[in-house]
Amino acid sequence: MDQQKDRILRGTALGGKVRAFAVRTTDLVEELRSRHDTFPVVTAALGRTVSAAAMMGAMLKGDERLSIQVRGDGPIGLIAAESNADGEVRGYVHNPHVELTNIRPGKMDVAAAVGRTGYIHVIKDLGLKEPYRGSVPIISGELAEDFTYYFAVSEQTNSAVSLGVLVSPDYTVANAGGFIIQLLPGITDEEITELERALGAIPPVTKMLEEGLSLEDILKRVVPDVNILDEMDVKFTCDCTQERVERALISLGHDEIQQMIDEDGKAEVSCHFCNETYTFDVEQLKSVLERAKS
Repeated sequence: MDQQKDRILRGTALGGKVRAFAVRTTDLVEELRSRHDTFPVVTAALGRTVSAAAMMGAMLKGDERLSIQVRGDGPIGLIAAESNADGEVRGYVHNPHVELTNIRPGKMDVAAAVGRTGYIHVIKDLGLKEPYRGSVPIISGELAEDFTYYFAVSEQTNSAVSLGVLVSPDYTVANAGGFIIQLLPGITDEEITELERALGAIPPVTKMLEEGLSLEDILKRVVPDVNILDEMDVKFTCDCTQERVERALISLGHDEIQQMIDEDGKAEVSCHFCNETYTFDVEQLKSVLERAKS
């Protein structure tokens, strides 16, 4: 088993009274850093968010999807992430170029970049008539605590969430990942106390990844009897296409498309999530215009 690849583990412990998830997202976060040219503190914030999204996606089934929006009052602005049950993840930020002084060497002030007030919105497309929507206030801006609060308040599931991103001096991603431990009905006070003791004793997830611990090793630090049920790869995936962008242009209406033809003779549309740019020359725009008329 290749420990040096992005993947998610899903397991149970304590006789089914605990659900456990662990993820390595190093390559995913580096891909996003490269595509969006994020500065280190933004890389950390976006990386934590997509790590949470990846694990929350692993809680879904089939064609279900989820999207996360972190809307804090910090200079990053919006942090968006989307994932599904197949380990496919994408994300972006409103402002990738935020520069802040570290709290201390090696510890970035993610909370200041995200903001300490605002909201986290989670939307799940579960194949029903209306999607599930959950929103909670940001309580710290460190994000792991905020997602812990989300699970407790919005999904009524007591959870421990750990998220981390280690950025190298050259701004690339050294490692990234996280874990989620969820308490299920039947767990005793004594078992909760033991879990809290274990969680309080372990180092940050980036430190464990840096030391070469596998995802299984990390989960065993918290729940030694963890039973791994399955694993899957995690990968950056964006489903934008030329055809989808054409449909978006058509939705703008006849007048706007005609204005593009008259004023610029072309159109350039960039995808927020992957930063790919789709260019339409005047002939292509005329074709789009005809389709908008029909």
